[in-house]
Amino acid sequence: MTHANDTIRIVIPLKVRKKNGRPKILPPANYLPSEDQTQDPHVLRAIGRAWGWRRRMEAGEFATIQELAEAVGLAERHVSRQLRLAYLAPEVLKRLTCGREASAVSLYDLCFLAGEVWAEQVERVFD
Repeated sequence: MTHANDTIRIVIPLKVRKKNGRPKILPPANYLPSEDQTQDPHVLRAIGRAWGWRRRMEAGEFATIQELAEAVGLAERHVSRQLRLAYLAPEVLKRLTCGREASAVSLYDLCFLAGEVWAEQVERVFD
């Protein structure tokens, strides 16, 4: 039988905020993530979607990005920008997807790095 003075109380300072209409638990401001933190699921999803779109275009299903954008129900500008992720350097893709390394740049900036030389991409994404 437990007594009142045997109870241990643990307080974890977390905040709950809504993001995209869903509750999200935010860590304290002084929290430092561990080294084994996995990649942002948004980046993984965007890379997968870009490769799917690339395959569909290479198969001849769509002749232009505009046709693809209409088919998937997204803005042509968004599809065009996200499609660039399918042309990232193989080393960058390997480290982002298989190694699950966190990128030093945002998903938005990652889309624009695809046009650079592959060696420079690796330096800019992970340094």
